[in-house]
Amino acid sequence: MNILLYLELTSGILSQNTFARLLAQLNTQRFQSCFLNWMKTVQSKTEGDVMAIDGKTLCGSHDQSIKQSPIQIVSVWATTNKLVLGQVKVDSKSNQITTTPELIKVLELNNCMVTIDAIGYQKEMVKLMTEQNADYVILKKRLR
Repeated sequence: MNILLYLELTSGILSQNTFARLLAQLNTQRFQSCFLNWMKTVQSKTEGDVMAIDGKTLCGSHDQSIKQSPIQIVSVWATTNKLVLGQVKVDSKSNQITTTPELIKVLELNNCMVTIDAIGYQKEMVKLMTEQNADYVILKKRLR
């Protein structure tokens, strides 16, 4: 997609700082809602698709000088579509166990295989996946 077909840039290409200011003004919850609605329209879900749920820590996102912890996110990867279907930032006063159910609730997992590491070994997460008619694989222990 060529963005210039949709955006008239009479003064030239916007600077990195301009994009940063624009993105900083976005309402993240509303953006996530819009993004998920858009993803539902472009997702060509395959029966039995594998959805991999995983948490990650963003490299370089911590700042020890101001005691800022690294940013942690939980995301869902649709393996057939090779696409991240959803992503939620873990609140600094929370953890992946409380954040992951929020993500599971907004996904359509009917007839999918959900994979998740030991963090998913929680009754609430299993219940949410079962309610959506999803199969699941949970790695209970870290393999070494």
